[in-house]
Amino acid sequence: MEDNRKDQGEIFSKRVKAGKRTYFFDVKSTRGNDYYLTITESKKRFNDDGFTYEKHKIFLYKEDFNKFLEALNQTVGHIKEELMPDFDFEQFDRADEEEEEDLERENGRLKWD
Repeated sequence: MEDNRKDQGEIFSKRVKAGKRTYFFDVKSTRGNDYYLTITESKKRFNDDGFTYEKHKIFLYKEDFNKFLEALNQTVGHIKEELMPDFDFEQFDRADEEEEEDLERENGRLKWD
């Protein structure tokens, strides 16, 4: 069976689990060997038949990378520095690290740094 992702020109993929959401950052190529990024938010929704995934996708092209990153960094910086300067955003990093350690313990592969 062929991998449909490769057929669509997918080059690189990164998954970020965030509570009930998962974000996918996928680098894809066009037929003309140009590259673009898709950012997909996937949310698990429960219904009477079980569950479905609700997905939202953004296509980001190379000519917009710098503007997008600048706006994202400025916006996140404003929230962190101006709106919530006393909030400990690093707690989320620690929670993610603890979750990874728990998964490694469950799999019997505790990693020692």
